[in-house]
Amino acid sequence: MWAFGRGTGITALVLLTVAVVAGVVARSGRAVVLPRTGIAIFHRGAALTATALVALHVGSLLLDPWAQLRLVDVVVPFAGSYRPVWVGFGTVAVDLLAAVTVSGLLRHRIGPGAFRAVHWATYGLWPVALVHVLGAGTDSFRPWLLAVLVVCAGAVAAVVGWRISRGFTEIGAVGNVAGRVLG
Repeated sequence: MWAFGRGTGITALVLLTVAVVAGVVARSGRAVVLPRTGIAIFHRGAALTATALVALHVGSLLLDPWAQLRLVDVVVPFAGSYRPVWVGFGTVAVDLLAAVTVSGLLRHRIGPGAFRAVHWATYGLWPVALVHVLGAGTDSFRPWLLAVLVVCAGAVAAVVGWRISRGFTEIGAVGNVAGRVLG
């Protein structure tokens, strides 16, 4: 279970990275590889798959006797006995992911303003998840994992840099088109 937990956690971070990059590209209104609607659908698929992997990650560690993860550790940050600070960051990431996922699934009921406000938590969720991977994992400073994390961090840094630059133009219709296609 421990190896499965590690694998699903690392894969979830990679897919969260893909979701963040695709989300920013979708909001830009630029058809990079796919049409805008396709990018929005790809973003949502990557995000939901990452969410499922996080659930598998947490579930497998709850079942693993070596990890000694308790249900309270999944909900209350920094309450755990195993690497409490690092696991606590994971708990914060799970809590933020839950809020973002629920807002995404209920976006038509809560309205676009509330959806966007909660969705901005992704910019906090991603680095918190990265810190969790660095500190909680047994592979934290292995060269292969550091290479994966550098690529993920570089991709997010590049897309966030573009997002906050003057050259970024946000297309408001992207969310509406994606909502009609996905809803």
